[in-house]
Amino acid sequence: MNQTSLSAFIWSVADLLRGDYKQSEYGKVILPFTVLRRLDCVLEATKPAVLVELVAKQQAELNPEPFLLRKAGQSFYNTSALDMKKLMGDQDHIRENLYSYVQAFSPAVRDIFERFDFHTLVDRLSKSGLLYQVTEKFAQIDLHPDVVSNSQMGLVFEELIRKFAEISNETAGEHFTPREVIRLMVNLLFIEDDDVLSKPGVVRTIYDPTAGTGGMLSIAGEYLEEHNPQARLTMFGQELNDESYAICKADMLIKGQDVANIMPGNTLSDDGHLHKKFDYMLSNPPFGVEWKKVEKDIRKEHEQQGFNGRFGPGLPRVSDGSLLFLLHLVNKMRPAAEGGSRFGIVLNGSPLFTGGAGSGESEIRRYVLENDLVEAIIGLPTDMFYNTGISTYVWILSNRKPEARRGYVQLIDASGMWQKMRKSLGSKRKEMSDAHIAEVTRLFGEFQEGEQEGQPISRIFKNADFGYRTITVERPFRDAAGKIVLGEKGKLKGKPQSDSSLRDTENVPLSEDVESYFKREVLPHAPDAWIDHDKTKVGYEIPFNRHFYVFQPPRPLAAIDTELKQCTDRILSMIAGLSA
Repeated sequence: MNQTSLSAFIWSVADLLRGDYKQSEYGKVILPFTVLRRLDCVLEATKPAVLVELVAKQQAELNPEPFLLRKAGQSFYNTSALDMKKLMGDQDHIRENLYSYVQAFSPAVRDIFERFDFHTLVDRLSKSGLLYQVTEKFAQIDLHPDVVSNSQMGLVFEELIRKFAEISNETAGEHFTPREVIRLMVNLLFIEDDDVLSKPGVVRTIYDPTAGTGGMLSIAGEYLEEHNPQARLTMFGQELNDESYAICKADMLIKGQDVANIMPGNTLSDDGHLHKKFDYMLSNPPFGVEWKKVEKDIRKEHEQQGFNGRFGPGLPRVSDGSLLFLLHLVNKMRPAAEGGSRFGIVLNGSPLFTGGAGSGESEIRRYVLENDLVEAIIGLPTDMFYNTGISTYVWILSNRKPEARRGYVQLIDASGMWQKMRKSLGSKRKEMSDAHIAEVTRLFGEFQEGEQEGQPISRIFKNADFGYRTITVERPFRDAAGKIVLGEKGKLKGKPQSDSSLRDTENVPLSEDVESYFKREVLPHAPDAWIDHDKTKVGYEIPFNRHFYVFQPPRPLAAIDTELKQCTDRILSMIAGLSA
């Protein structure tokens, strides 16, 4: 069964719910039942052996758990004699039997259904007289991994979540990232490590602090399996949304990952992987989401722990917490002496330039650039995400840059690398093809400047090229007669008083001498001006679009005049025709 027909089948359950449930509530029924049926199918073949083993170990008075896991061939099991098809044999007791069946799963799976609030869900379906029909629908569909691959299943979950988010006016983009964006990020994450990752038996860790349904972790795992089946990625994550967390955990269980590595909760206020460091990391934090709810905890960590905590470099404005996730990932980097780390994070345009010198945003940019952590920033096409059409950027950071990259940042403009989708999905109207992903990967891998049809698409800059000093230019205060007023006491005694109404600032590139700039750009226009050096601040911004702007000279004036005359003549002839 292909993904579309599978999604359509599962979606048809909504027809049963119509009337008893609001549209915005469909997902609360369909998602947990889809997970339940998937787990049910995965365990189907080994269930008889598990039940025999359970009896044997209970008679021998041994802890059955490790033996049951071995017999199940998975990192979970179920000790009930029931399964979803057998539940159909007793319509009168479907509610009690469904409870006992779910309770017979191993603890990690029970937690998944607690996150879905499954007990309350079953109660409501039972009271509505729909429980048997809904369970029967799912019992009829085969979701065994031999029929529906893990990758397909992930896409099904994403499509369902997107649909439910659309009809309940939620932001689907908070739950998952388009697959081609993840594939691009994974390519960039691993490209420089192909030699290391191709060694037999290599084990690496990967972490996503905004794991959603686990798509980023899954695609990273698929990439490594494809390139080196003997390598293994141990996956770690944290997710705030309970339903997304439950789906992610179920997916990791089926993949044989240790689900204790997938934590619930808010990553910023309650780090589920305190003091842990990782080899690779990926994240797509929500765009432009305020962090007021957790402001107290974050400010406390910033003020009390400084650089020993996660937020030492600075705090962005409360209206956008994207850069907090970037700092969180920087903190999770394995020290360079122990092999180092590389991570990719998707951000909107704001973190590139918001905030002047001395602001939290500028100080965070300053920290990552002065510590030579930024490898590349890739500008993606607009209309790539399900919940927004804005410009987005992939940042690649590493504390183990190859020699050639040290001291440099590569900017890649991939905004023109897209193809139109056959059918829009929410705000997503464009997608990157495999060829587009390969092209960006090549540009990154070759680390060279490049053009396409006269338009720059890859540019390389020194870290310091993004830095500047903001100098404060003062002018003297004059009395009514135009005479300069001098200070009368303290360190300003005998010196001109400054006129705050004439005060101005100038941004001087770090590569330029401040005094030379001042003499050239300021003094010719204001000979009485001076710099208040005590107010000088260092700032960093990355004006991405400016670096790819190509000046298009206007058309010759004669051509414009000719066009205007043609237009005017046409209008005059139309007026003449009307008055005739």
